[in-house]
Amino acid sequence: MISTLIIVTIILRSVVGFMKKIAFIGAGSFGFTRDLVRDILSFPALADCTLALMDIDPERLSYIKQAVDKIIATGKYPAKVIATTDRVEALKDADGVVCTILAGGVKVWRHDIEIPKKYGVDINVGDTRGPAGIFRALRTIPVMLDLCRDIERYCPEAIFLNYTNPMAMLCRAMQEKSSVTVTGLCHSVQGTAHMLAEWIGAPPEEITYLCAGINHQAWYLQYKWNGQDAYPLIREAISKPDVYDTEQVRNEMFLHLDYYVTESSGHNSEYNAWFRKRPDLIEKFCTHGTGWNPGHYAYILHEYLRMEHKWKEEIQTWLGKESLDLQRGHEYAASIFNAVFGDGTVFEFNGNVRNFCLIDNLPEGCCVEIPVIASRRGLDPIHVGPLPAQLAILNNISARCEELAVEGALTGDPRKVFHAICYDPLTSAVLSLAEIKAMVDEMFTVNKDWLPQFKYFS
Repeated sequence: MISTLIIVTIILRSVVGFMKKIAFIGAGSFGFTRDLVRDILSFPALADCTLALMDIDPERLSYIKQAVDKIIATGKYPAKVIATTDRVEALKDADGVVCTILAGGVKVWRHDIEIPKKYGVDINVGDTRGPAGIFRALRTIPVMLDLCRDIERYCPEAIFLNYTNPMAMLCRAMQEKSSVTVTGLCHSVQGTAHMLAEWIGAPPEEITYLCAGINHQAWYLQYKWNGQDAYPLIREAISKPDVYDTEQVRNEMFLHLDYYVTESSGHNSEYNAWFRKRPDLIEKFCTHGTGWNPGHYAYILHEYLRMEHKWKEEIQTWLGKESLDLQRGHEYAASIFNAVFGDGTVFEFNGNVRNFCLIDNLPEGCCVEIPVIASRRGLDPIHVGPLPAQLAILNNISARCEELAVEGALTGDPRKVFHAICYDPLTSAVLSLAEIKAMVDEMFTVNKDWLPQFKYFS
């Protein structure tokens, strides 16, 4: 008997056209790829698509192929799978592209965290901005631009969704140097919205919000429950010690800046001068929180080092499950693809785009994270207007540092990179200019094999 899903798929195919192809670049990012495939296939208009899995690691590629096959078999989807180490094969004629790569392994990027620590800059994650995020960007931007050139050549009409960090700097570089339709996606917006809903006892489906700013530091300019301002309820919730302790940094920021910020306390402790510049502040705000990432030094580095020895075991455990939950998650990618080349259901999400008359008091052309409408028309960002002044100041500092760092990456000018790090809020709160210069020189030296665009370092 033909399943209802297949019948619906056949009908939709006659309406929306031939089956689509979605390429996953860096498919060996097991969690991301597995969950995004689950979400994509949950849409009847995409259930028969071709999933092209590409990774440079054949072993990880083999495991993710098994995972995708398991999802397809469980859902009885008519989808097709391609697993390849050839990027061109994956990209050719793709309608959508998802990127989850990491340029360089732990042995490379651990220096991004460990060298600043020698100089007194204590970093929690280091994948977004500051000295660690900037050097990750310097290594990754050439790789992303090369990927964009392949997309321009082999699937120029594709929608490119980037999940790789540092989100803002990578998207900024690609959106300037490529004609590809690309936006960056981060789960922090919808994740935080759900967290706040839980705190105030609201069903997530009854919450609406307007969120805008920069990646990992966007702000809920409006947060409403059934159309009513929910900020008083959030403030009341935070007055309870168990809620306050969940996100100490972010809750402090809310109490003093009046708007709630996206992304975890650990991340946000890196993006300003208030929480990590002294040992006593780190102890108070970044050590004892009860959320998933309070702010411990090198948190993500330690997680990656742990996973180096456990990733295969965890994947095998998942593959051994007798049953799978195929319920759609909260990531945006599948809904965007469905809106653009699936059944056409319009979808609003927060994406990373260049600031051309979108946020009035952030730098023109910088990368901002704002509401975007996905539809048959493609991706249309929404004008937000000005941010409250106290939020714009903080966003401006980081956005202008990112602009300078991207310019340095694109021109191969290390002086611009140095100047960008000079003004990073945390770095400038801890180090003198001479100390920053010494730190940056050391980081250039250990990264020289990964930075072919730089011909000199002083």
